[in-house]
Amino acid sequence: MLLKKIDNFANNFLSNFNFFAQFLLRLGLGIAFIIHGYAKLPLPPQKLIDFFNFSPFLASLVCICELGAGFLLIISGFFNSYMGNILTRVSSFIIVIIMSFAFYFAHQDWFINSKLFTSEQIFLFLIGFYFLIIGNSKI
Repeated sequence: MLLKKIDNFANNFLSNFNFFAQFLLRLGLGIAFIIHGYAKLPLPPQKLIDFFNFSPFLASLVCICELGAGFLLIISGFFNSYMGNILTRVSSFIIVIIMSFAFYFAHQDWFINSKLFTSEQIFLFLIGFYFLIIGNSKI
């Protein structure tokens, strides 16, 4: 009985913080992508060109998409309309695509082993996928 009362209290009290919890996830993912994109400046990112044999255009596009998706994901959380929902899904779709290609090009040896689940990349992918599914919906 006591545990049920504690659970009810926690649910009632913490439900007021749903937006804050989602915003922290959104902020963390957005900042991570901004930092990853910023690290690739100045354009074109020579490391992507040398290591992956990307063209200067593609290397620059990766950098711009990382920066843009990070900023867009954070900003779109402040729009309580269909536009915020669409912008959240667009930015998270870009994040999921970037992370999918990062796994394919940079981390092929990570699939289904401990390296995958002890790196930040899987969590960037999963949180991006989370926002792709829920958009700006309130839980």
